[in-house]
Amino acid sequence: MKLKIFLILPVLATGLIFAQQKTEKPKFNQTLADSLGADKYGMRPYTVVMLTTGTAKIEDKAQMSELMKGHMTNIGKLANEGKIVVAGPFLEKNKENYRGMFIFNTKSKEEAEQWVKTDPAVQAGVFNYEIFPWYGSAALPLYLKHHGEIAKENP
Repeated sequence: MKLKIFLILPVLATGLIFAQQKTEKPKFNQTLADSLGADKYGMRPYTVVMLTTGTAKIEDKAQMSELMKGHMTNIGKLANEGKIVVAGPFLEKNKENYRGMFIFNTKSKEEAEQWVKTDPAVQAGVFNYEIFPWYGSAALPLYLKHHGEIAKENP
C-alpha cells in the first residue's frame, strides 16, 4: 500500500494549492534502466543544440513560412526516428539570442551537428546553432510517447 502525504500551502487569500505530493520511492527496474542506457544514477549523456538567430534576412513571408514549415516537419521526422528527445522555442528574448533548443539522443556532438544540419531553416541561415554535451535523466525520451495524448494540434 502506498502512503501519500500532501502538503497544503496557503496562497495569498486565494485558497489552497497542493504544493508537493510525497510517495514511496518506486522499485528499481534494471530492465528499464538498461533499455534507456541509464547509469547507476539513472542518468545518461545527451547533446543540446541551442538555436540562435542566423545571418539570413528573409523578407519574403511565403518563403519564411515554407522554411518554418520545413523546420517543424524536420523536427517531427527526427523525433519519430528517436533522434530528438526535446525541442521547442524560447518564449522571450534573451541576451544570448537563443531562439530554441533541441536535446538530441546522442552523446556525439558530431552526430548532433549532422542532424541539426538537416533542418531547412538552419540550411537557409535563419538559425545558427551552438552544441553542448549534457547529462540528464535517461527517462527523458519516455515523455514523447505521451505528448500525442495531450496535444490537440501540431504546430
